[in-house]
Amino acid sequence: MPFPGGLWWLLCCRRGFTLLRRDYGEAEREADGEAEEEEEEASFELRAQGDQGSLEVSLSQPTRSSSGSERSLLVAEEMRSLIVEKGPGPVEDDPDVLVKGWLQREMRGCMKTPWIRPRKYWFVLTPDSLDYYSSNEKGARRLGSLVLTSLCSVLWPDKQLYKETGYWSVTVFGRKHCYRLYTEHLNEAVRWVCAVQKVIDSKAPVQTPTQLLMRDVEEHRDSPEVLEQIYRCNPILRYTSGPLYAPLLPFPYGSLDQSAPGPRSYTTLRDEAVKLFNSLQQLESERDPVPLMQGVLQTCLDLPPLVDEIYCQLVKQTTEPPAPGGQGDLHYWQLLTCMSCTFLPSPPVLRFLRFHLDRIESRFPASEMAKYACFIREALGKTKGRECVPSLEEILVLMQRQEMICTVHCPGAPACSVAISSHTTAEEVAQELVSRLGLSQSPNLFALYEQSRRREQPVGSATLLADVLTRFENLAGEDREQDAPCRLCFKHYGFLDTDNVPRDSLEFALLFEQAHEMVLRGYVPTSEETLQTLAALRLQSLNSDFSTHAPFPRLEELFPPHVLHARLPPLPHRPPAKCRGARLRAGLLAGGLWGQALAKQRAERDQRLRGRLREEGASTMAAIVEKWKLLQGMGRPEAMAAYVALVREWPGFGSTLFDVDLHASPVGPGPQRLWLGIGAKAVSLYKPGEPEPLDSFCYGRISSFGASDSSTFRLSVGDRDLLFETSQVDEIAQLLNTYLASAGAQRLSQPQEPPTSPPTLEPTVLPQGLCPAPEPWQHRPPVGSSHS
Repeated sequence: MPFPGGLWWLLCCRRGFTLLRRDYGEAEREADGEAEEEEEEASFELRAQGDQGSLEVSLSQPTRSSSGSERSLLVAEEMRSLIVEKGPGPVEDDPDVLVKGWLQREMRGCMKTPWIRPRKYWFVLTPDSLDYYSSNEKGARRLGSLVLTSLCSVLWPDKQLYKETGYWSVTVFGRKHCYRLYTEHLNEAVRWVCAVQKVIDSKAPVQTPTQLLMRDVEEHRDSPEVLEQIYRCNPILRYTSGPLYAPLLPFPYGSLDQSAPGPRSYTTLRDEAVKLFNSLQQLESERDPVPLMQGVLQTCLDLPPLVDEIYCQLVKQTTEPPAPGGQGDLHYWQLLTCMSCTFLPSPPVLRFLRFHLDRIESRFPASEMAKYACFIREALGKTKGRECVPSLEEILVLMQRQEMICTVHCPGAPACSVAISSHTTAEEVAQELVSRLGLSQSPNLFALYEQSRRREQPVGSATLLADVLTRFENLAGEDREQDAPCRLCFKHYGFLDTDNVPRDSLEFALLFEQAHEMVLRGYVPTSEETLQTLAALRLQSLNSDFSTHAPFPRLEELFPPHVLHARLPPLPHRPPAKCRGARLRAGLLAGGLWGQALAKQRAERDQRLRGRLREEGASTMAAIVEKWKLLQGMGRPEAMAAYVALVREWPGFGSTLFDVDLHASPVGPGPQRLWLGIGAKAVSLYKPGEPEPLDSFCYGRISSFGASDSSTFRLSVGDRDLLFETSQVDEIAQLLNTYLASAGAQRLSQPQEPPTSPPTLEPTVLPQGLCPAPEPWQHRPPVGSSHS
């Protein structure tokens, strides 16, 4: 079948263009590339650290030439010494040649263009550059050169690319361009990568003009005249209204690692630094700068190398602005305040920042800028690093240099409002609440919890509450209609003594509320009759004597919901189709009229189950009310005491229960779903729903414990190793360490160590908690303990 005329025309044009490219276009493009490379290296704005040169020149702002070429800095001829003059062609016996050979180069920078095939060139690697020539003959024309500095980078061969193309790639990144080279042999690609990387590693670190001027400012900080001259002669240190075309600090060339956390996608660090400066300039005219500030902070959190760059850019923009103290200038200072409460710069940038703050305070005393400078200096002394960027509420508070108000809910007591800063930890707030609520003499332990309807976990002692509030804000912004908003709750963390808690104390109210939570979650195995009695006691403690006008809580707030669901008949189990044809017929039927009939049947069945559940709930509520009527005349303290006494009859009361899967079981083969109870005196294993433990281990029998991985907890008892699969590895290890520290127990050695060795614990079992594990050989009293 003959090809259509249009297709013949397309094939001919493509073939003709390929031939023209090989004969004419390639040489012209290579010549242009060589000129562009020479222009690139001549305008290189960095210099080697060991170069000797004078900084008496004026370092201007990076500008673009009228031809649109790459930016250049008006620096002395510092970098021209890095450009080595090449001869007319490769010299076979040149002692500076490290590696040489034929490689294929992909054209047009780093873009893969399928219609331009890679072409072989003769590459020569020297201690200063990577050059390529048209051939290996003497007198061959040099087609291009890439000067190697400490900021260059090289990528290792990609196995996936080899599977797709049959070539191993070697990619070398320079300032403006990258050489993407190919070879058919892996050992040859590895040889080139190692050689190029060795040359890059041998280069002295390079410094930008900003870094050199920062060093000069630090050296002459006691000479006001010299400092004023430095600032006057170097516009790069001062405010600018124009764009920034190059970062102030050196960043490696090449692609950015896309493994950075978060949903955002980033380009190179150099490009991101320039984009961030454009964002900073938008702050001057923003009416609501808070979202933009949070975006800048999020970028710094995702890309930590940009933290120093943003600090330098903010120092630059707050130095001699056109309107000191104006709205735009204060926006810069407010962002600098948020940065100081979130990130800690490197020591050189930190010294330069402190000098800038001192200079502003001396030049503008009693001004808003001086107040921000004082606040920033204090914040830098407390900042340790954040897990999350400040929330919108926190940014608004920081802009006013004030503290946030954090609400902590206390079961059985009114919620407490606590003033916190960006540096307040959960341990500090817990200690304040222990003192405020009069719990300092209690032997038990207390903690802050992140609580929602479906989950609850303790907050680590070193965790910043500002990060917790940011997580709450992020969760509130998501579509979570099925879950209640998260909140902070103050509760018991560990029970060391539950028998001697005074009934009229606040701690007993906390104990009562926590016992009721255990009942509702099904962690108190007892009869249904006892559960109804507990619900009646709960009503008596809430509403006193029975009355038809008394408010009735929902049944799920009085009685464990899983007990009602257990009464319902199980759903019919339909075995899956065995053969492929049966599954296909079932799928076809489900998509037609038969599928609509099945959906109708399921809806009717669900309606019947809901009706049955309402009937069971009504009968249960009626039984609870009858028991409530029998409590006539019982006061609230007596009802609470009777409730706690009934719950205390279970041997596991006072232990914290964790749902685990036991793989090394002393009671039977195979994994089992169990409760792991961590108490003050022992660790027990319970079968869910059974009151008596399957086994119990006092702390004297436990030789070691630790996290085997992120979801496996190991407990060594004598010569046995028990492995538990759980999502709460850190919480279990943290609680065990807390009880050991509180009781002053001796930590026993690992099984493989001699018995005479000192007690040790694996570093992985020491997560940060509100009651943190002590340092090795130290036992610190826990938060809320009477021993504190």
